[in-house]
Amino acid sequence: MAGLGKFLKQAQKAQKQVELVQQQLAARELEVSAGGGAVRIKVNAAGDFLSLTLDPEFLKEGAPVVAQTVLDAVKQAAAQAKTVSEEEMNKITQQFQMPGLF
Repeated sequence: MAGLGKFLKQAQKAQKQVELVQQQLAARELEVSAGGGAVRIKVNAAGDFLSLTLDPEFLKEGAPVVAQTVLDAVKQAAAQAKTVSEEEMNKITQQFQMPGLF
């Protein structure tokens, strides 16, 4: 049972670290631009979208161009946030892998 106690302590430590990393991800802002800077999106590393800025001159383009550029920026922002989040979470999980369990 000593192994189980050690495992539970490690799990509690990992949980605390995950909570801390989640707070850090929520506070970390990322900015993505598309269309040569005509569309700018701010997102935090937890994946929450914070702001969307469109260049007024860009809005003179046709609706399909604007829509596609905004969609591209949203996809890029989501992917960037996901990558950062996964990298940070992987750092924690790598510390707590026990041989024979994972």
